[in-house]
Formats: sequence, C-alpha cells, structure tokens
Amino acid sequence: MNDRIIELFTDTTLFGISILNLLLALGVATLTFVAARAAISFVQRRVQRWSEHDGAFSQVLAKVLDGTSNALLLLASLLVGLGMLDLPERWLARVGSLWFVVAALQIGLWANRAIALGLRRYFARHGGDGLNQGSALATLSAWGARVLLWSVVVLAMLSNLGVNITAFVASLGVGGIAVALAVQNILGDLFASLSIAVDKPFEVGDFIVVGPLAGTVEHVGLKTTRIRSLGGEQIVMANASMISNTIQNYKRLQERRIVFEFGLSYDTPTDAVKKAPGIIEEAIKAQGQARFDRAHLRGFGKEALEFECVYIVKDPGYNLYMDIQQAINFHLLERFSRIGAKFAVPVRAIKVTALPQQDMLRFKEA
Repeated sequence: MNDRIIELFTDTTLFGISILNLLLALGVATLTFVAARAAISFVQRRVQRWSEHDGAFSQVLAKVLDGTSNALLLLASLLVGLGMLDLPERWLARVGSLWFVVAALQIGLWANRAIALGLRRYFARHGGDGLNQGSALATLSAWGARVLLWSVVVLAMLSNLGVNITAFVASLGVGGIAVALAVQNILGDLFASLSIAVDKPFEVGDFIVVGPLAGTVEHVGLKTTRIRSLGGEQIVMANASMISNTIQNYKRLQERRIVFEFGLSYDTPTDAVKKAPGIIEEAIKAQGQARFDRAHLRGFGKEALEFECVYIVKDPGYNLYMDIQQAINFHLLERFSRIGAKFAVPVRAIKVTALPQQDMLRFKEA
C-alpha cells in the first residue's frame, strides 16, 4: 500500500514534474514565506523599540518596513520553491527575470514610502506657516520624486525582461516634448506655483496687493491662488499671472512709514507758519506707537503754503495707523485754530476787467 502511494507521487507528473517534487516545492515555499514574514516582524519590533530612544531614523525605518508587500513576499517564496524543481532551461531564465521584478517592485515600495515620510518630515520641520506637507512645493516634490522612482523601476524591469528601452526612452522624450507644448500654460502655472513655494513672496494669511486686486491669501494651489478681497468675494488668480506682476505684501511690514501733506492759506500769519512744524512734531510724539521723523514747509504752491510731514508707525496694523493719523489731525485742528493758522481751501479767482468805452459801443451795436 505504501509502495503504491509512493509510486503514485513519484510516477504521476504535472507539466513533466512529479507530484512529489511539486509538493516538496510547495512546502519549501510555505516555510520560506512563514520564515520571511517572521523575520520581518522581528526586525520591525526591534526597530520600533529603537525608535523610542534612537530618534527619527529608526521611526522612518520602522514605517518603511511596514510597506513590505505580503503578495510580493508570497511570490518570492513561490520562486524559492520553484528553484527546488528541475525546470527546463527556458523556465529557469523566466524565473530569474521574475526574481528581478519582485525585488524591484518591493524596493520601489520601500523607497516610495521612505520618500513620502522623508518629505513629510522635512516640510513639517522647515515649512512654517503656509508651507506644510499639503502645500504646492510638498505636492510637486513628492509627485516628481515618485514619478522618477517608478520610471527607473519600470525601465529597469523592462530592460531585464529583454525590452530595448533605448528606443522606448527616445519615444518618451519626443512624446514628452509634444505634451509639454500642448499643455504649456498648465505647466507654466505649475512651475509658477513651485516658484511661489520656494521664494515665498507670500503665504496663506498674508494681505497682498497684486495690481488692482487686494485681499488675504486663502489657498495656494498647483495652478491658482485664491484671495479673499476686502469686499468679501473670492478672487481666483493663475499662479503665472501672480508672479508676473508686482506683489505688495503688507503682512510682512515691520513698521509703516507715513508721509502726509497739507497746506496753509497765504493769509496765515508768518509767526503761525513758523510754529507749524513744532506743532506737528508735538502731535506725532504724543502718540505712543508713532516715531517722529520730520516736518517741513516744503514750498510755495499755487494755492497754499505746502507742508510735508513724515512719521513711523511702530506696528504695521492698518487700523492702528488710521487711529494715529486721526488723533494727529484732531491735534492739528485744535492747535492751528489757537494760533490763527488756516488750512488752504482751493479757490478759483475770476478777474473782471471793464471794457473801454469804444469797445462797449461796438459790443452794443453788434
């Protein structure tokens, strides 16, 4: 009975291989999978323990090992089992190619996870406000790195399988040029978003002025930037248009330099005109958040004695500046009224000249 069973397993073949050899290969593959899975789990536990004391590298390594694919591990185990069989030469070559494909895919998965984790940590540490892992630079960097990684993996696998990748890469280059020409506007916005992310002329939350548009930046995307205007509506502007214009970023003001002008009428007493710069200085210095710079009688205008005054607001807030300017204006109104200084009012003078008697007679006859 035992001999018959042994003969059944040894004499019965499938694809030219005995059932006994197939069972042996399956057993080896199973043991290989269990051993490999146990070894990876052991390494993961050890690395996780190290990560509690050893810093960021061990944490990244533990998460990278979590990216081990059970499907690829099973396929590798089956290939180990196939190596136990006496396969024809052509099948051995194919098994060797499959080994390279499995190894390349698994390395690609590990590298992909490592890239994602590394970029996330980098931008979380260096990004600051408005530049985190969800920003334009982080998205473009992760996308570009993954495209490069998987392109190398796929080309390596194709080369190992015997495909002539030289012609393939050349055709990809020509096709890439054609696609770039077709979508050059979109690519222009993409590179503009990268420029915004790298140079950081503004960030989310900044109040900016771009040409005639002004508002607070709400979102910086891959193609457009969204701004909430003072009127409440949302302005969507292409990134390429943003960086092609002059951008005024008021959020980054450290101090606000104010230049204001006014005029006194020509019938203001000279003594009052001489006192005006001192009164202006007094009005500005009375404000705690303002620093006086200068005040001068700049010149003689057509309708007024022209004064120019400069002071610095120590805080960039616009509302604070308006409060200070209003307080200065009230102070000037009060003090100038005491000394008899009068603000100039635009006046249009009409000169009436009497016509000579002969011209009057001609005018009447006409």
